[in-house]
Amino acid sequence: MVKLSVVVITRNEALNIDAALKSVSWADEIVVVDCGSTDDTTKLALRHTKRVSYRRWRGYSSQKDYATQIASNNWVLSLDADEQISTELANEIQTLLSDTPSYDGYRIPRTTRYLGRWIRTTDWYPDYQLRLYDRRVASWNRKAVHESVCVTGLVGQLRHAIRHYPYPDLSSHLSTIDRYTTLAATEWFEQGRRVGVLDLILHPLVAFLRNYLLRLGCAQGIPGLIVSLMNAYYVFLKHAKLWEQRRQRKT
Repeated sequence: MVKLSVVVITRNEALNIDAALKSVSWADEIVVVDCGSTDDTTKLALRHTKRVSYRRWRGYSSQKDYATQIASNNWVLSLDADEQISTELANEIQTLLSDTPSYDGYRIPRTTRYLGRWIRTTDWYPDYQLRLYDRRVASWNRKAVHESVCVTGLVGQLRHAIRHYPYPDLSSHLSTIDRYTTLAATEWFEQGRRVGVLDLILHPLVAFLRNYLLRLGCAQGIPGLIVSLMNAYYVFLKHAKLWEQRRQRKT
């Protein structure tokens, strides 16, 4: 049996952390790295594991890499605090690790609970995430947002999905969009990217059409429409903030 460490990074996740860690209670080890929560996140985490530590925030990728490095086992499952592992996925992972895995990492589909529905359309599904990996051949990239694991080796795919509970309401979704688009625009600015009028018009339009029509957001009623519009707004705001940053630099 290959031993598994689950790693989670946190900051003010008291609403989510208990359910997230309970869903991986079957793992050999749970490691939580907090960056200074002011709510009950660490108190709740300590109900599930003694391995709760503090590290000053240095970015998503850096925090996740650090959590991976301090884990006791080479095989790691990285879980976000607003995610849960279903019984079916837990059984699939345990079966996989009952012998030497055939691959060095595994992509896992993810389904999101939003506005009372499981979203299984748009860019949000299947939304494959490389979360199960052998840390000896893996590391997190240094993207400011939407970070991912890079594996030097073969990558397989699991069947059952991670369950994602990111936004309790529309306001929290908009707040996350605001925060993430600032990070993404800053990263683009540092890479020297530019934006023009057509970018501000065409990219959001294409994003909406892809989400709502091509990826069947239209099949999920109003929630599918809202997700499609939010994804298009994300694209628009990211480009608009890049334009704003370049304008501010000129002045």
